[in-house]
This record gives sequence, C-alpha cells and structure tokens, in this order.
Amino acid sequence: MTAGRHRQSVEELLGARHPSTSWRTLQGCRACAKGRTLVTVSADSSSVESRLSAGEMFCPSCLVGVLGGWGFARSRSIVGAAGRLQPRRARCRGCLVTHVLLPVVLLLRRAYLAEVVWAAVAARAGGDGHRRIGVGLSVPSSTVRGWLRRAAGRLEAVRTVFLQHAVIAGVDVRIPASQGSAWADLVAAVAVAAGSLSVRFSSGLGSGALSFALVASAGSGGRLLSPGWPVAAIAGDATPVDSDAVPAEAGASRG
Repeated sequence: MTAGRHRQSVEELLGARHPSTSWRTLQGCRACAKGRTLVTVSADSSSVESRLSAGEMFCPSCLVGVLGGWGFARSRSIVGAAGRLQPRRARCRGCLVTHVLLPVVLLLRRAYLAEVVWAAVAARAGGDGHRRIGVGLSVPSSTVRGWLRRAAGRLEAVRTVFLQHAVIAGVDVRIPASQGSAWADLVAAVAVAAGSLSVRFSSGLGSGALSFALVASAGSGGRLLSPGWPVAAIAGDATPVDSDAVPAEAGASRG
C-alpha cells in the first residue's frame, strides 16, 4: 500500500475529511466557541506542518476547505512533557473558521499527558484505589480521584464507543467477554480497538503496536474525561481527528 493510499484510508476511517460520516459518532464532542473548533492531530509537529503546507488537512466545519497554518494557541505546562507545549492553530482557506490542533498525546483541559491519565484508568481496572495509583504515578491522589470519578460515570458508554471503533476498523472482531468489572471491560474494549487499528494499518505502523493511551485519546477526540462525551458524540457532534494522528504515534508499548 502506498503512503498516499494509506493516508487516504486512515482519513476515510477517521472521518477527518468528511466528519458527517458514521465515524463522527466515535470521535468525541466538538469544542466550539466563537467559530473555533478542536481537531486532534499527530504529536509530531513536523508532520503537522507538512500536512498543513500540502493542504492535506480538511476543514471539519465546511467539509470542503483545507486548513492552513494560523499561528498558535496559548502555551501550557503539561506534566511529563519536555517544556511548555503550544498547540498549532489553523484556519480554513475557504470558510475562514479557525481550529486548535490538539496533539494526540494530550487530553482536552488536562495538565497531564494522556498516557498518565490512561495509566490511572488501567490501574483502577486492576483493582487499585486512587491513593495507591497516585503514589505509583507521582500524581496527587485528589487529582487521580477526580479523573476516576469523571470516568466512572461513563464507563459503559465509552466501552461501547471503542467497541464500535474496533468493529469498524477490524475484520471478524471478537467482542471481549465480561472481565468482571466495568473498568476492566473498558480497558478490554480499548485493547480490541487498538488491535483492530494496528492490523488495519500495519503497513504504516512498522513493527510497533498502537499505544492504548493514544487510541483512547484519538478515539475520544481528546475528550475522554470532558463533559458531554460520549453522549453528545453519539448525537453526532464530534471532535474531528486528523487522519495522521494515530498511526504517526505508533510505538512498541501496548499499555
């Protein structure tokens, strides 16, 4: 499969070019304010710049325009990241709507990397409480408790979203049996989705497998713990995910 065809297939699957497709229901909630939207993209800034320059990112607002660079959003400190991060901003060359390009390693309005938040969810699925998780991750227990409380109210809905990811991306996908708890069921669903995506795009991933944390971030449009997701997502109001967001972040880790 050529790079161009690989990219097109990812784009079609994630619905980045045409967010009105069924994948809109799987990608999170739109974060709109005063004409601005959020788009989940690769954490590789050079890849993002290359795609912007080549006109390969399509506008999720008008569906037909392409995005071009338009400065940067405010910088922010993210625990675990090297230095402050400043997401790219883009503007549609057609409808002129601006968009914040959120790297897939981040979750919306969270001061920690997505992998840290996901590690807390996975540890909870393993039976740990928020205090033990906080100590293990070097995160205040009150912060972990907040993450877990937010996630606890949507476990089944989020599980359903990621099983839909798996079924759409994979072939003859086997729905995992109950793992004995809603937390473990969610982790199992994300694992199945990661497996389906890894197989589907194996030619573009090399020998690595998709990180569960990156799949959780991209599959929620960065809104894994945000208000209104996934309920609003099921209603069709989705955060677009750029076609290059997940494959470019493949790594050997699967946890």
